[in-house]
This record gives sequence, structure tokens and C-alpha cells, in this order.
Amino acid sequence: MIVGTNRPGSNTRKIAAHVEEVYKALGVPLHVIDLAQLPPEIFSPSSYAEKPKSFLPFSAAVLNSTGLIVVTPEYNGGIPGILKYFIDMLKFPESFEQRPVCFVGLAAGIWGALRPVEQLQQIFGYRNAYIYPERVFISQIGSLIDANGRLTKPEILERLKSQAEGFINFVEHLKKTNLRKTS
Repeated sequence: MIVGTNRPGSNTRKIAAHVEEVYKALGVPLHVIDLAQLPPEIFSPSSYAEKPKSFLPFSAAVLNSTGLIVVTPEYNGGIPGILKYFIDMLKFPESFEQRPVCFVGLAAGIWGALRPVEQLQQIFGYRNAYIYPERVFISQIGSLIDANGRLTKPEILERLKSQAEGFINFVEHLKKTNLRKTS
């Protein structure tokens, strides 16, 4: 799972924690790629030509994944710059080629990160990922999280669970039909 921002104390990380709990309850382990943990040297202009060794665990986590869950906030009508930069730093084309991907978007506004999720669908589609169609949009996030970072609306947790169950089946189906390259 990719936590699509590096903002400290972000609502994205709080929602990602809920996603982790859902998958754990379903018996599916998740490896979390938190962009707040990216090594500073990845931002050197020289990293375009040669990735720093400290970035290897991040790129390896994507390359070794069976599928990806991307949790993204909406920043200024789009995806956070750090998320796009992270995607750009990953190996092309193998990082997303035939890799199942699903999306959870959250925003302070009423559209629940519809725009950034659609942008990500374009990017991942360009990179030949298999996009799971059930997206979860969480609007007006500030009113849905309590002081402990917990969602206050059970129906959102149900939507996350429904997406997770469907995505697990999607990934398994792709494996069985050999539409997903496996190593």
C-alpha cells in the first residue's frame, strides 16, 4: 500500500491505517510504503540517472508486490507532487506493468479526491497496470475522523472492506488466468 503524501499527521495516513486493519482482518498482509519515509537523497537531481541505495527498499517493495493499493489525498485539485515524483522514480515499465492497482481517495471537499484518483488511473493505465474499478472516495474527511484518528462513519469502513474483498478476488483471478506476470 502506498500512502500518497509525506505531510506530517496527514489524514491520508489515518485512512491508510484503517485500510491496513481491513486487510489484516481478511488475513492478507500489507507492506506499507509511506512517502513520509522517503530518503532525502532521492530528491537530488542526480537521482534521475542513478537511484540512491536508500531508495532500493521502496522500489523493491513495488516490484515485489502482488498488487498495489494507493491511498491519495487531493491537493489543489490533483495528486500530491511527492506521489507523482515517487511514481516517476520507479523503474519503467516493470514497476506497474500488469500489476493490479486499486485506489482510495480522500479530500476536504465534497468530491472525495475524484480528480486525483482519475489522474492516477490515467498514469497507471499508461504504465499498463490492471486497474480495479471499485474506487473508494471519502469526502469532507475533516468531519469524519475523531481526535484519535478513527473514522466515525461505519459505512466508510464497509466501503473499504468491500473494496478490499473485491480487490483480493481481482488479484487472485489475475494470478489464476496468468494475466499477471509472476516471478
